[in-house]
Amino acid sequence: MLEVGGNVPDTTLIDDQGQEVRLAELQGRPYVLFFYPKDDTPGCTKEACSFRDTYSAFQEAGVEVIGVSPDSTKSHTKFRDKYQLPYRLLSDPEHELADAFGAWGEKSYMGKTYTGILRSTFVIGADGRVQKAYPNVKPDEHAQEILRDLGKE
Repeated sequence: MLEVGGNVPDTTLIDDQGQEVRLAELQGRPYVLFFYPKDDTPGCTKEACSFRDTYSAFQEAGVEVIGVSPDSTKSHTKFRDKYQLPYRLLSDPEHELADAFGAWGEKSYMGKTYTGILRSTFVIGADGRVQKAYPNVKPDEHAQEILRDLGKE
């Protein structure tokens, strides 16, 4: 996992509106990058809606919110529209960004082992460095946890 103080890799991904997003260009403003396994599944929907419901508090704090999963931009657009998500969703089909952050790895479900997104979140400072890392997050409580840590709740 990318550690606190580590530099965010200069990666370019496509967002839910088909726009290129280069992480190096986000420098100068803090943001939250949350990795989730799959659009429109129960846990991921809870997490995405939790960030939606607290989005105004993140905006007031001057912190952008960005979700990342391996899903396609088309899937992201449907997910965003269905749940009225006010923030960008990045498509990482080759898990390039997830690998760089250590958010891709071995998982198990019902006795089966496979590789996939490890639900995790990172707070990135205006300087482009990781300020805080949250491995193994709980989808429905996580956005509030970050706001508490930022002193904004």
